[in-house]
Amino acid sequence: MASLSVKPGQRFTLPDWQNNSLLISADAEQQRYNSHHIRQEGRALRNETGNQARWDEHNNRTRLNDRVTSLDRWRATLARCLTDIDLEIDALTKVKEAAENALQAKNLCLDVAIECLTFRESRRDIDVVRDPVEEELHREVKVIEKAKKELQQRVDEAFNQLCLLKEARQQLSCDHRHKVETLELDRQCLSFNVTSGNISFKVNPTRIPDGTTALREWELNSQCNKDRAEAEMRASVDLRGAITLTIAQTNNELDAQRIATEFALRKRIRDMEGALSELRWQEQNTLEEIAEMEEEIRQLEEDIRKRTLDLKVAHTRLETRTYRPHIELCRDQAQYGLTDEVQQLEGTIRALQQKRTESQDALDALYRQLHRIQTDIGYKTNSLQLDNKCMDTRRKLVVPVEKFDPEVDAVNRTRNLPRNSQLEL
Repeated sequence: MASLSVKPGQRFTLPDWQNNSLLISADAEQQRYNSHHIRQEGRALRNETGNQARWDEHNNRTRLNDRVTSLDRWRATLARCLTDIDLEIDALTKVKEAAENALQAKNLCLDVAIECLTFRESRRDIDVVRDPVEEELHREVKVIEKAKKELQQRVDEAFNQLCLLKEARQQLSCDHRHKVETLELDRQCLSFNVTSGNISFKVNPTRIPDGTTALREWELNSQCNKDRAEAEMRASVDLRGAITLTIAQTNNELDAQRIATEFALRKRIRDMEGALSELRWQEQNTLEEIAEMEEEIRQLEEDIRKRTLDLKVAHTRLETRTYRPHIELCRDQAQYGLTDEVQQLEGTIRALQQKRTESQDALDALYRQLHRIQTDIGYKTNSLQLDNKCMDTRRKLVVPVEKFDPEVDAVNRTRNLPRNSQLEL
């Protein structure tokens, strides 16, 4: 007769079973309570951190806006100051050139006065007297030397002031350029948001970079640059007034003392012809150099075009090799070589472009110099024609001394000497 097999193992009582069910229920209740508590804390934390993050972002965006406004205000201030100082530099340069021209003009007056005194030293017998003409000539020499000294002092002061103005402008320009760059960076920071494609984690972003300055130091630096530029401009305005006054005073003092002779006029014609010959030689050489420079620029542009094509080839090769499958996408020697080739070609193109820019600047300078030479040739040609007319007019002075009546030359504003007296000397 078959017997019922009994599976060996422990047997639990009904109370044990009931206690186990109650324990599982209690544990479930506790776990749900804990989970609910954690969820509530998480929600509170999310709300708090979200509000804090939005508030911080709003505050920092406001601070960036304020900073951009401050930077833009300083940029506009420095830009106006740069414009003013450029105008002042141009004005002072023109006044300085006028003073130099006036100083150079005094050399001719001094030469004429000394030549006249030398001529009069050849007088004979009773004619060797200290008459009013000789006294005026000696007085003129003293006035010319005094005027030259004053003008030279003014030219030196103008040169020093120009150096100070350019130094102040350099500081302003550097400060303005830095503010433009900073303004662009801060505006870029304002444009960033969570959807921007170029945001990422950075290494130690909260570090304090070397050379960091305090806000007060930044404000003082900009204010000092502006104040210095304004002070130099005020000094330049005063100096321009003083130079203009000095030029006017010296011109007024020497206006009635200018005396010209036939000897000085011939010397001037020889100098003018020599200057014209030199200018025409310079014009021819400048034209040749312009032609060579234009050919050089064409060669540079052709090389840039060729190197650009080579760079396109290298870029295409590198881009094509990025599609190698799986393990084949390795940095082999060809990859390194192509990368080096791209860097080398980019450096070569930059160097060629820089040289083309320099060559173009040199060509522009040559064209400006050619225009200046041609203009100067026109001026000197016109002056030479006037001097030749003066020589033709002075031939009428070959008359007896007792019948000579001095005439005022309308071109040179000088009083002509008798030709017979010059020939006798």
